[in-house]
Amino acid sequence: MSNPNPSSPIRIAPSILAANFSRLGQEVTDAIEAGADWVHLDVMDGHFVPNITFGPDVVKSLRPLTDAVFDCHLMISPADTYLEAFAKAGADIITVHAEAGAHLHRSLQAVRALGKKAGVAINPATPESAIEYVLDSVDLILVMTVNPGFGGQKYVEATTEKIRRVRRMIGDRPIDLEVDGGITAETIAVPAGAGANVFVAGSAVYKGAGLADYRANIEALRQAAEATRR
Repeated sequence: MSNPNPSSPIRIAPSILAANFSRLGQEVTDAIEAGADWVHLDVMDGHFVPNITFGPDVVKSLRPLTDAVFDCHLMISPADTYLEAFAKAGADIITVHAEAGAHLHRSLQAVRALGKKAGVAINPATPESAIEYVLDSVDLILVMTVNPGFGGQKYVEATTEKIRRVRRMIGDRPIDLEVDGGITAETIAVPAGAGANVFVAGSAVYKGAGLADYRANIEALRQAAEATRR
């Protein structure tokens, strides 16, 4: 099945979680030079998900290196306390989880009040009905295609139909539909065909020895996604 909304551009968003943290700034600029569209920043707190990554200071340190979109995925609970810090650090899109707090609509309003685009994420076991009432408050919907917390997991096939249903829910709203988890050149066509247009990829981008390999990896992802639209 081809993407029902071909007007939404394909965007590849490398997750820096898979980068070499000893040279993180260079890894970010290499990914952008290699053709990435966004930079995906996975923030984990060891509470909402079983892993700890980084906070706003890392985002702030990377911000001067590129004007690419910083796509900040907050896998933290509570999130509201930290929204302003990530906004000030330079995030362009701030995504909160539907499962991470009692007042999702309030969180999304707070993101937009900070002058940032608002995203909402749902885990594999969360039905899309959980976000139906906030559709007019978001700029991005992130459907997790693995259980969040660690990179390198296998794509959860059961999420494909959910992606398709979310695309139908979006309708003609100007909302990006993002997927995160198990995205490789071999799997990307499945969520792309279901209607996703933004693809987070970690190890599938940051495999190899640097810029030339990253460029080949990103091109392979983009070609496989765009092939679903032809």
